[in-house]
Amino acid sequence: MVNITVKPFKPIRLAKQLPVQVTAQPEQTIASLKRSIQQHCPKFPVERQRIISNSNGNRLDDDTKIGDILGDTKDALTVLVKDLGPQIGWRTVFIIEYAGPLWIHPLLYYCPKLLWRKDFVHSDMQKFALALVLIHYVKRELESIFVHRFSSATMPRFNVFKNSAYYWGPSGVMLASSLYGPWFSKSALAGTLRDDPRWLWGLTAIWAFAELSNLKTHLTLRSLRPAGTRQKGIPTGYGFNLVSCPNYMFEVLGWLVFTAMTGSWAAVVFTIIGIVQMSAWGIKKHKAYRKDFGDKYPKNRNVIFPFIL
Repeated sequence: MVNITVKPFKPIRLAKQLPVQVTAQPEQTIASLKRSIQQHCPKFPVERQRIISNSNGNRLDDDTKIGDILGDTKDALTVLVKDLGPQIGWRTVFIIEYAGPLWIHPLLYYCPKLLWRKDFVHSDMQKFALALVLIHYVKRELESIFVHRFSSATMPRFNVFKNSAYYWGPSGVMLASSLYGPWFSKSALAGTLRDDPRWLWGLTAIWAFAELSNLKTHLTLRSLRPAGTRQKGIPTGYGFNLVSCPNYMFEVLGWLVFTAMTGSWAAVVFTIIGIVQMSAWGIKKHKAYRKDFGDKYPKNRNVIFPFIL
């Protein structure tokens, strides 16, 4: 049995009972310690807790065993706890952020007088663009509900505004306002490449391939993490034999095709922003794979783009 002293990193309004003494077995985890802290401090839920080593200041993950962090004194331990502030579920954040484009695009498409003060006949390109955007974000909503599994249950509540600003702004208002205006109307595009059904349907086929491939990679990642765990594995198979993050590779392909179809400056900007952001995420995940699996991880894999990055 280990006697654990839990001290606040700094005063916590919801946990005035701290410091407290709790006991645990060496094979128990930090997650169980958090539950014990909540028993002593009922207003301080586990989602708001971050446990820190008193000896080196490092964050202790939920699956860390108590016995693995014991010092010379094998029956006593002191840890610090931080308050992460109000939390919100990752799944909830995803659902909220992806909802923005789902109402912004139809609003500006079906109500042109809101911005342009006149009616006009939409081109086939604008109809395709609206359909592709809606399908893309409905897919993301369904993946958020039924496919994605998260290593952390929650994130700081403020993040919902930061994350939503990206999707409701560049992908919502900016993209929609550039796509559905009279400059892309039926009369404006008549006789151009973007009025050619072969161009529209051909690119739509490539876009569908990218979307379905993205879904396939998400299902592969889901299969590596059993529900309710933080288990990790080396992904293999479709796309993963080339790069560490084929889900980002296919996402980029889809937006490149969309940009080629529409010729919208906002699509160019949003795609560039997406490439930069996904490259940063991909590099971080690629490094994590190499750190977690060492020599077992394939050395010939790129991050997102085969033979490039």
